[in-house]
Amino acid sequence: MKKSFRYIVLSFVVLMGLSTPQAFAGNKDRSGQAGAAELLINPWAASSGWGNAGMSFVHGVDAIYGNVAGISSCNTLDVNFSHTSWLVGIGNDTRISSFGFLARVGESSVLGLSFMSFSIGEIPITTTQNPDPGTLGTFKPNLMNINLSFAKAFSNSISGGFNLKIISESIKDMGGVGVALDAGIQYVTGPFDNIHFGVTLKNIGPTMKFSGDGISLRVFMDNNSNQQFTMVQRVDDFELPTQLSIAAAYDFLFAETNRLTVAGNFSSNSFTNDQFTLGLEYGWREILLIRAGYTYENGIWTKGGVVDSNDCMNINRGLSAGLSVQVPLSKKENGMKLAVDYSYRDTYVFNGTHSVGARIIF
Repeated sequence: MKKSFRYIVLSFVVLMGLSTPQAFAGNKDRSGQAGAAELLINPWAASSGWGNAGMSFVHGVDAIYGNVAGISSCNTLDVNFSHTSWLVGIGNDTRISSFGFLARVGESSVLGLSFMSFSIGEIPITTTQNPDPGTLGTFKPNLMNINLSFAKAFSNSISGGFNLKIISESIKDMGGVGVALDAGIQYVTGPFDNIHFGVTLKNIGPTMKFSGDGISLRVFMDNNSNQQFTMVQRVDDFELPTQLSIAAAYDFLFAETNRLTVAGNFSSNSFTNDQFTLGLEYGWREILLIRAGYTYENGIWTKGGVVDSNDCMNINRGLSAGLSVQVPLSKKENGMKLAVDYSYRDTYVFNGTHSVGARIIF
């Protein structure tokens, strides 16, 4: 127990040491000043069904986003596919495609790799000389995040991990690449390992900056000259949306077939409002899993939501729900499983966000 406590203290020191003063200086006046906002979108269908509530409980590939320490629960191999229809009815159909897998590489160590790609659709090109859409064709933004993860179980109670993110954002003539680091710990205790704690710090990294031909333009020397030259506009760099989350969960176990998990999470965001999430997950024989969550932040209850309120900074209404069906393909206790996941996140406008996923667990 003393050894585990030392690991906890050391992990907290590492997490706090990774943070910068800007990471905890969030206020509404800074909203919109960060870039790479897609880093705060959970693309996985299982864990997004109860919001961010399961940060202390999350495991498998979903933990790469939620709390990277949770990937240490992988037995042999874990493969996850997920497809998200983001803000249905937004106009351009925005889709998020994600793929990830985990592999155990030692008695207590797990490596993970995942890809998250956005398909935003085609956007009409307009210029100051040609402001009408449809005359100059279209362009297509490309956004992709690559995650390289490592986690280790230090004991039966505590695990920790790190996640390196490679961020790529581009259009035809301009783009930017950045890197960020996540770190997380999970601690399990209780007579039946039914009490969970977790801390995770996300998106710590240097600023990003765009470059390319898109920031240059051809201009004339003066109105009476035909001589042109290229002028390059200065582009400022931008910070990443750092987030610190502290979470806890408790499992109520009924006989050997039923589990009800109550979970909570507090997220401190550097560029948006802080958030509180409460969630429930019911599991029957770990075959049928039903979950729901609610995320609260300042201004989210204002009438009209994000449209009429200067306080609300989130298009999500706060409610989320989902379910999973996990079918055992082996009689062994930790044998192969096939799982199908679905989640829904409610929004003030549009028709919500829907995610569907499939997992193979070895």
